[in-house]
Amino acid sequence: MNSLILVILSMVGYLLAYKYYGRFIARRILKITGLQKMPAHELEDGVDYVPTRAHIVFGHHFTTIAGLGPIVGPAIGIIWGWLPAFLWVFLGSIFMGAVHDLSTLVVSARNRGKSIGQMTGEIISPSTRYALQFIMQLLLFIVLAVFAMIVASLFVMYPESVIPVWFQIPVALWLGWQIRRGKNDLVYSILALLMLYGMVLLGVLLPVSLPWDRQTSVVAWCILIFIYVYFASTLPVQKLLQPRDYINSHQLLVAMILLVLGVVVAHPVITAPAINRAAFDPGSDVPDLAPLLFIVIACGAISGFHSLASSGTTVKQLNREEDALPVGYGSMITESFLA
Repeated sequence: MNSLILVILSMVGYLLAYKYYGRFIARRILKITGLQKMPAHELEDGVDYVPTRAHIVFGHHFTTIAGLGPIVGPAIGIIWGWLPAFLWVFLGSIFMGAVHDLSTLVVSARNRGKSIGQMTGEIISPSTRYALQFIMQLLLFIVLAVFAMIVASLFVMYPESVIPVWFQIPVALWLGWQIRRGKNDLVYSILALLMLYGMVLLGVLLPVSLPWDRQTSVVAWCILIFIYVYFASTLPVQKLLQPRDYINSHQLLVAMILLVLGVVVAHPVITAPAINRAAFDPGSDVPDLAPLLFIVIACGAISGFHSLASSGTTVKQLNREEDALPVGYGSMITESFLA
């Protein structure tokens, strides 16, 4: 099958899903009217609760949820054939994942920006809240450790990547300052994007390697990454976290556009089988399709982690309740298209 057909079908499907099904969920099920006062206004403090325009919040939320998961998961899911992976990502995101993201964002917004853990304590019981928050903290520690190890290992393996990655910090601080001054965020974000692309060339010319063995260097980079994470999570959101995610969303969207153009130009034929029949053979080494397909491919279809992002930082930046549709539903189907 030609890959261009899948790209066209998914693009059209996502656009129609957003226009009709997403709006149906927002208006008929969640009853979004625009009259609800957002926590960003009610509790505005200039640190975490900051009313922000929808496209900037979209960039923040999209970058937060679109990590390695939507890329690695579908790549592994091909073991069962491309058709089950495609159908799960496509249909799962439209009818489950995007609805989940939109719903958690709206529910949190209507509860003064409280997190899933806090709302669990009020709705179910305090003990349930403590249990859920313990599990979430444990999982977040594991995720942070794994991601830090991966990034640190990449810095050691590819020292050319150090300057482009770390240069995002001063660029994000500069962009955040310009946006707070009332400058055109689109123009300045494009300038920031061009600066980052320029840093790629500088990184090739000036690779940065730490003067220790591989293991020590990885540990050192992990420490530096955790120091950055601390400051990114404690500084006012509009100074570093928000503009950095906004720039990163531009990078992701540019990469997606280039990938689509590549498929349009080359339109390669999919050589992998639509369905790997070995997955249904009891004597095969291929693991069972159910339930592993739905575990391996989470981000891109539906992921509970997204509720932490929705009710953690995103809801505190939501300017209007209507913005929940492009931010919650729109970000999820965009991530699904990336997958």
